[in-house]
Amino acid sequence: MHSYETNLTGTLSLLLYVIFFTTFLIFLPTKGAGGWSPLVSNKYQWLQIDLGERMEITAIATQGGYGSSDWVTSYLLMFSDSGRNWKQYRQEESIWGFSGNTNADSVVYYKLQHSIKARFLRFIPLDWNPNGRIGMRIEVYGCSYRSEVVDFDGKSFLLYRFDEKSINSLKDVISFKFKTMESDGILLHRKGQNGNFITLELIKGKLFLFINSGDTKLHSTNSLINITTGSLLDDQHWHSVLIEHFNKQVNFTVDKHTQHFHAKGEFNYLDLNYELSFGGTLAAGKSVPFSHRNFHGCFENLYCNGVNVINLAKRQKPQIYIMGNVSFSCSQPQTVPVTFLGSGSYLSLRGSSGQDEISVSFQFRTWNKMGFLLSSNFHQHSGEVSNYSKKFVYKHFFVTDFIFLLGAELNNGQWHSISLAAKRNHLSIMIDNDVTSVLHLVLPMQIYSGDIYYFGGEPSKFGPNNLSSSDFECKNPFGGFQGCMRQISISNKVVDLILVQQSIFGNFSDLQIDLCGLIDRCLPNYCEHGGECSQSWNSFYCNCTNTGYMGATCHSSIYEQSCEAYKHRGNTSGFYYIDSDGSGPLGPFLVYCNMTDTAWTIVQHNSSDFTRVKSSNRENPHTVFFKYTANTEQLQATINHAEHCEQEFAYHCKKSRLLNKRDGIPLSWWVGRTNETQTYWGGSLPDVQKCTCGLEGNCIDSQYYCNCDADRNEWTNDTGFLSYKEHLPVTQIVITDTDRPNSEAAYKLGPLLCRGDRSFWNSASFNTETSYLHFPTFHGELSADVSFFFKTTASSGVFLENLGIKDFIRIELHSPAEVIFSFDVGNGPFEVMVQSPSHLNDNQWHYVRAERNIKEASLQVDQLPPKSQPAPVDGHILLQLNSQLFVGGTASRQKGFLGCIRSLQLNGIALDLEERAKITPGVDPGCPGHCSSYGNLCHNGGKCKEKHSGFSCDCSFSAYSGPFCLNEISAYFGSGSSVTYNFQEYYTLSKNSSSHAASFHGDMTLIRETITLSFRTTRTPTLLLYVGSFYKEYLSVILARNGSLQIRYKLDSHQEPDVFNSNFKNMADGQLHHVKINREEENSDVDQETMKANSQGFTGCLSSVQFNHIAPLKAALHHSSLAPVTVKGHVAESNCGTLTGAESTLSETTHSFAGSIYYSPYFSYLTGLGEPLANAIRSDSAIIGGVIAVVIFILLCITAIAIRIYQQKSLYKKNETKRAENEDCAETALKTELTVYDLI
Repeated sequence: MHSYETNLTGTLSLLLYVIFFTTFLIFLPTKGAGGWSPLVSNKYQWLQIDLGERMEITAIATQGGYGSSDWVTSYLLMFSDSGRNWKQYRQEESIWGFSGNTNADSVVYYKLQHSIKARFLRFIPLDWNPNGRIGMRIEVYGCSYRSEVVDFDGKSFLLYRFDEKSINSLKDVISFKFKTMESDGILLHRKGQNGNFITLELIKGKLFLFINSGDTKLHSTNSLINITTGSLLDDQHWHSVLIEHFNKQVNFTVDKHTQHFHAKGEFNYLDLNYELSFGGTLAAGKSVPFSHRNFHGCFENLYCNGVNVINLAKRQKPQIYIMGNVSFSCSQPQTVPVTFLGSGSYLSLRGSSGQDEISVSFQFRTWNKMGFLLSSNFHQHSGEVSNYSKKFVYKHFFVTDFIFLLGAELNNGQWHSISLAAKRNHLSIMIDNDVTSVLHLVLPMQIYSGDIYYFGGEPSKFGPNNLSSSDFECKNPFGGFQGCMRQISISNKVVDLILVQQSIFGNFSDLQIDLCGLIDRCLPNYCEHGGECSQSWNSFYCNCTNTGYMGATCHSSIYEQSCEAYKHRGNTSGFYYIDSDGSGPLGPFLVYCNMTDTAWTIVQHNSSDFTRVKSSNRENPHTVFFKYTANTEQLQATINHAEHCEQEFAYHCKKSRLLNKRDGIPLSWWVGRTNETQTYWGGSLPDVQKCTCGLEGNCIDSQYYCNCDADRNEWTNDTGFLSYKEHLPVTQIVITDTDRPNSEAAYKLGPLLCRGDRSFWNSASFNTETSYLHFPTFHGELSADVSFFFKTTASSGVFLENLGIKDFIRIELHSPAEVIFSFDVGNGPFEVMVQSPSHLNDNQWHYVRAERNIKEASLQVDQLPPKSQPAPVDGHILLQLNSQLFVGGTASRQKGFLGCIRSLQLNGIALDLEERAKITPGVDPGCPGHCSSYGNLCHNGGKCKEKHSGFSCDCSFSAYSGPFCLNEISAYFGSGSSVTYNFQEYYTLSKNSSSHAASFHGDMTLIRETITLSFRTTRTPTLLLYVGSFYKEYLSVILARNGSLQIRYKLDSHQEPDVFNSNFKNMADGQLHHVKINREEENSDVDQETMKANSQGFTGCLSSVQFNHIAPLKAALHHSSLAPVTVKGHVAESNCGTLTGAESTLSETTHSFAGSIYYSPYFSYLTGLGEPLANAIRSDSAIIGGVIAVVIFILLCITAIAIRIYQQKSLYKKNETKRAENEDCAETALKTELTVYDLI
């Protein structure tokens, strides 16, 4: 191994001249031949520079060997204060190495992102010219660094007493640096009255800032503030601390990682004494609610509100009291750590063979759950020690295996100690010096020490694939150790690892000696939205459970951004969580989505009932605050996205005025989310100061603009909707005019109602390949997600692109079935591709979502499985863009997109495509044609209708209602009730007639019918349906006396009626049955059985009745005044045909009747296999010769030939009113269920 070291007082074989400037210290290589080139080129070489004292290094530059083919292509930079315990410099949060030279002469210069304060530098080559050797010339740029330090021995501290007049209780700034090898200790403490205190404590290598404020008790959890940051701070390297307290704001910074805290209540005032201790406290445990120890280590440049505390202590100023032994130079512990980098790492050390006493101890720290720690080849036997599943494992292989579990949470990144001792057949293992948990074993054999101890792994020749029983008799099932070790001792002698590094003692592979390279990959925490971070040696992981987000970094919301988005996924009305800003910082919250033709978002508050008010006046006003289920920021985002928002306010008054002024101040007012007082009321506009009646001119007293201002001694009201979005929602109402005799008021504030989502349908049409929209630069340095809808007929095109100097991001349609997401963050171009099984240029809307974070990149198209690619473990992580964002094209105007882009969002922020398209040539705002993509959401015969912003379902010709024609129309029929629907008047109809009836029915000669209905009854016999014509042709559907379903029809007056029986079961069982009848291509006094069934009438439930495009039951219940329908008896709308979610999962029995044969038989009764069960009588009659005149629905009106019966074994959500008594058991059960129904 070869290395060179230089210092300021002389030179070695590499000649470096040292030149001092006012600001910079520069090392220049010689002008002649020279440079550093070791005799052997391998990864264990380094060049070390001693600057003589701590300096501040700001930049470095390298060249290759002069006039040679020797240069280094990549290297690491280390630094140290003492020449021991090195630390590796990192450019970014995950960039370790520097790119070097590509030839011998060019200079590669780096300005360090953060300067280094150190005395020693070490350059370690990683790669070099394969056709040459390692060769380097180096320049180091920097300046002098001055500091003052104090060293605490764990028992001492400084007590700083400051002048009361010089302290501002509302502002404090404390800054310093510290370094230590201890994981615990108090760094500063200040106590006060009533239990107030501020304490900064190092606990398990992290810094905790405790603040107890106000006059609350010491142990109150409401008053104790705990802010935590930093990690692995016990590494004997300098760490900076900055605490800023101004009013209620606290900024706590450790090594450039800042925690911000904004306190509430009386936090801005801390009743503290004028003493501040550093390094410990005088009265241990009496003033802080936690166990602690004093600090053992060094402070540097300690400032308190601009005062240099260490300088005061050195000059022995009276403000400083030195408690215990402190020194003003920092001691340098000589502990040498070693880093195990990978699965092939190991350290082998020789011991004394054949000894009957064995003693091995060491310390380790790691993040991994599993790893090999120690093994040795005992005489004739073997043993192995590993940490496995966060526990300590001892395993002995001989005839029988012994497994012992010791310790817990050993992979938490903290230093843990292990001591192993054996004598003859007695073995003991102790972890973390805990004598209470020592494992004592008596082995069935006597053991003697071997000659070699392996730490962290084994040489490959002893691996499981090449095991030599003579050398080693155990396999390693745990994998190599990744982490750090130190203080290794064998036979009670500490191993000098510097001798190992110099190849004087022992052997090793893939190690870094004299530094611990363990880093905390969870600092900073890249898990977003409260995701829990965990880590291993190479990576970190995010647990997104219960956060409402998903993905590698918990970046993407699992909820939609609005009720409009839920609606267009086919969701019906109900409670939903919405996330107004998607992947942004706002969390999800619960709302009610009312799905009508448009989607309404309903946000409730905490006071929705009428509230009566008495005895309020200016001095004692009635004030109410409204708290919503969402916070202010969430409400603002929801309102901004909505097309319209409103909130109803009802004010009932008796001698209580609203707008009348006393001394120029209104008697009542309200406050919105902008915290501005508003004096206009429901139905009015801002600054108008009127109520609804004042705008409409119909107030009860024309002299006033509100009914209540008439000040009458009788109840009246002013009710209306507040609809100015910028002022909503109402957060406070103040009423002051109810203290006069007989004066009283009552008010009610409705929920916040918002309609639509402007961003969901915001779109632009790109008409030429050279057209595009441009927006400001996209900032998504650590996490970036882009989502949008598109439709096109083009085979390719770029959806969007944003460029940087080297970085870029692009999403494009690469081919008709391929979407590619590509980007570069400095590690080279990166692509994720999704290939669709069908073409995407079908002029249908397709969804694209791309996400890039420091863990991975992913791309999803429609409902296809997302594709993802992992990011490099140690690479560049920041996406740095600086150009405009191009949408629908590129900066070069090539590969432009032809088609429509809609609902474009970047990190949850919607871009207004329509506004930008209005001023951009070649791009039009909006994009028609939504029904082609969303028409399938209209069910049960509903028709899709285009709207400017979306679509709606027209349910006019459907038996169902609702936004997607999914709501069943059901009714309860009382005894003797019926619904009659007249298709036309009772006279012979001519196609040439000019009457309205003729124009509507003249083309209604029917060649096919489709009838559907559901029923539920216990009565037999009963008539479900009768369809008759003027020519005495008819069809009836009845339940026979035995409960079987019969279809009776007569299409020829000279023949007897034909009858089909469905003898499946008794269908008058009180259960819900669905029936569908179809008749095709075929072409009447009522028979006796039909008359009998009709005479019994129908009692029960009918639902979803449909005859072709006519819904007679819906017409009777919803449009009785407009439709030609007659209702007889008691028919009440009900939900009796609606099934709950649980009921819908029950098993169903399905039977079908289908008329699919055009000729003989004219009607076919088919099983599930489609085979006819019975043949109908042939008829020479033509297709039904007359227009059907009357359809009477007594149970359910249905015509024709194929019937599907679905039996539901369930109950209804609500019951109907009891209509009859003394029924049989089944009918009694049905009546019980129908006890209550909607009477509204």
